[in-house]
Amino acid sequence: MEIKPVTSQYIYNNSVALQQPTPQRNYCLFDQNKVDCFVKQKEHALPYLNDVLIHSNNEDQITETLYILDRMLDNGTQGIDKMYPALSRFNKSKSPNIQTFLAGIYRKIQIPDAFGPLVSMLIQNSLNPQPSCFDPNEEVGGAILSYISPRFRN
Repeated sequence: MEIKPVTSQYIYNNSVALQQPTPQRNYCLFDQNKVDCFVKQKEHALPYLNDVLIHSNNEDQITETLYILDRMLDNGTQGIDKMYPALSRFNKSKSPNIQTFLAGIYRKIQIPDAFGPLVSMLIQNSLNPQPSCFDPNEEVGGAILSYISPRFRN
């Protein structure tokens, strides 16, 4: 099966809406066909995903894009660490969803510049917790541990 290049239009127009966590379900539901399409594209999809991270202000789009990047990392896609400038735009996000996926990516790519923002997220969340169906500090704290302790690294 040939994989055709994706375009930014696919991200914006051809997907089932992301379902954010609810009190009955503490995780997001994504359009797995769309996610799989990007994951299969590997490095070829990164420019499009980077474009979304640079330009979108929509929490659902950002959360979905971060989830796709996380899955791509699990699938061995190279070059996601080079996207730190676009990812860092969300370092001060108060969204538990964005924080969770961003911390998961930082945990995997281990960019030294991301350590400080992770600590800031943890402090920010401790001083001013956001209402959420789950605790993003679990992922943020785990990412911090992976930076400071070889024992916790993957």
